Amino acid sequence: MSTAFATSPQADFAPVVVRQRPSVLIIDDDVTLSEVLSHRLKRQGFRAVAATSGKAGLSVARREPPAAIILDLCLPDGHGLAICEQLVDAPETCGVPILILSGQDEPELIRRCRAAGCHYFLRKPYDPNALLVLLDQAIRESRSWEGSHDVELI
Repeated sequence: MSTAFATSPQADFAPVVVRQRPSVLIIDDDVTLSEVLSHRLKRQGFRAVAATSGKAGLSVARREPPAAIILDLCLPDGHGLAICEQLVDAPETCGVPILILSGQDEPELIRRCRAAGCHYFLRKPYDPNALLVLLDQAIRESRSWEGSHDVELI
């Protein structure tokens, strides 16, 4: 017993939808690291944007909020924790997850980063695969909160 399947002529010309992954802003003054990370993110389908100072990063993030931000702590125009706090406090970027990448190794640093509003902390040198996993997780978590913060008062 054979079964024949009929297809419509339009089925062969259906548009292919390619889902582009979201944008990620990298704020780091190490141009080489930013370029390598941007290249890796782009290979994974992300749109990567880089800024080499805190001021430039804040400007880019506020103008076109990314899905996530990867932030260094040592920046030429300020400490990354102050930038993190400004991003968390701004209405345009308060819902954007922040991953801090740092080579600093101070006691209490991770606690201070969490208090400033970061979602994840990775120490340099970092595992690029771990960064991608945490980036995906942070974006998924932030999207699950979108629209769920509506409160009905009785």
